[in-house]
Amino acid sequence: MLRLTSYRISRLMAVTLFCLVAFASLSAQPPSHYEPTLESLDRHPLPEWYADAKLGIFVHWGLYSVPGWAPLVHPQHDFSTPDYLMNNPYAEWYLNSLRIEGSPTQAYHREHYGANYDYYNFAPIFDREIKKWNPDAWAKVFHGAGARYVVLTTKHHDGFTLWPSSTPNPTLPADRQHATRDLVGELSTAVRKEGMRMGLYYSGGYDWTFVPGPIRVGADHQSVKPQSEAYGKYVDAQMRELIKRYQPALLWNDIDYPKSGHPLEIMAEYYNTITDGVIDDRFGVKHSDFKSPEYKTLDKISATKWEECRGLGRSFGYNRAEGEAETIAPDELIYLLVDIVSKNGNLLLDVGPEADGTIPPVQMSRLEALGAWLRLNGEAIYGTHPWKRAAGETAEGVYVRFTQKDSNLYATLLGQPKTSTITLKSVAPKDGSQIFLLGNDKPLDWSRQGDDVKISLPATLPGKYAYVLRMADSR
Repeated sequence: MLRLTSYRISRLMAVTLFCLVAFASLSAQPPSHYEPTLESLDRHPLPEWYADAKLGIFVHWGLYSVPGWAPLVHPQHDFSTPDYLMNNPYAEWYLNSLRIEGSPTQAYHREHYGANYDYYNFAPIFDREIKKWNPDAWAKVFHGAGARYVVLTTKHHDGFTLWPSSTPNPTLPADRQHATRDLVGELSTAVRKEGMRMGLYYSGGYDWTFVPGPIRVGADHQSVKPQSEAYGKYVDAQMRELIKRYQPALLWNDIDYPKSGHPLEIMAEYYNTITDGVIDDRFGVKHSDFKSPEYKTLDKISATKWEECRGLGRSFGYNRAEGEAETIAPDELIYLLVDIVSKNGNLLLDVGPEADGTIPPVQMSRLEALGAWLRLNGEAIYGTHPWKRAAGETAEGVYVRFTQKDSNLYATLLGQPKTSTITLKSVAPKDGSQIFLLGNDKPLDWSRQGDDVKISLPATLPGKYAYVLRMADSR
């Protein structure tokens, strides 16, 4: 019988432990190759860059940007309201609204362009206007707003593409199918030059050049989705073009995917091309890297990563009728971002430029305010994760949102306190901890009040709208 000395036993245990750790490490690694099955795709880990990014800029830009109009109805986006589609506030749905008899959009179109003016006649106008566009200027604006990624609408429901697709649309004349400039490629280059990631949106579920509609009532939403063999091949081919040509960091499909297409194959090919790529939850299959509520936040922390998409106003596409009253106020925008991040979400904030690429001044002012706030307080946003709870309130009535990173707890006050001290409820820093107000270098005086902490604030608060307290080793 082999007798093992204590030394040999120790060596054997060490080797065994090393092997187990190595095996566990290998098991935790993403697969080197993905197959078009849910089991394989579900092994894709959420990329760290996306989890940490917190803020992206969505861009809806296309033929609908030429008329750039929608009625100012349904500010709460109550999608199920019977007259919602008749009075659709989404300007990017201009073509669908135009086809609904008696709609405000139809009346607007007849007044400004004539009853027989075809929507796709906007193509040469759009092509003329985009000659003025500067992609580098956009990228600088988005970077200045604090965005870490950008998502561009490469094809919306009207079927017009913002890149010179090599897959011909069998339903449109050649000069009405796509933009004359490669807007996708040019913006991708500019965005990456600014150090941001580039994502691409594609409408796979609707294409009104294949099934025109219109969608008048809720029941039409399904019947207007093209399901022909030709459309399935068309979508698959264009998706492959986008992946191969532009290497998008995020693949953002909308509405659904045709049953005649192959979404699982597209997803596998995408992951095998872009190992740290991200896929949304609108492909009509049970796989995604995040969920995407629209104009809707969550009530509590979600274990699953999520991303709210919404416009600065009521529309995603440019709506010339929108002004200050229809655009989210700077303080509300900042509160929205902080709330979303505290609940494990990202904000995909939409910009709706004019046909020539001009970002409306009212939207620019919001982006500038958001960027200024993030330059001062981004430490409490980027790279953070949820605390044990998302929301709270001070004893003085100021709402609070919590995030954490490393050993730091961040408490963001949603509004300016009216008192010289504030009391955070159920927050207990450890003895000797320091509390700082971001933007102020000096530690603040504080005292424990039972399970709460009372903090003295400086006479002048840095920045505007929301104020961040950083506490080390709090519980």
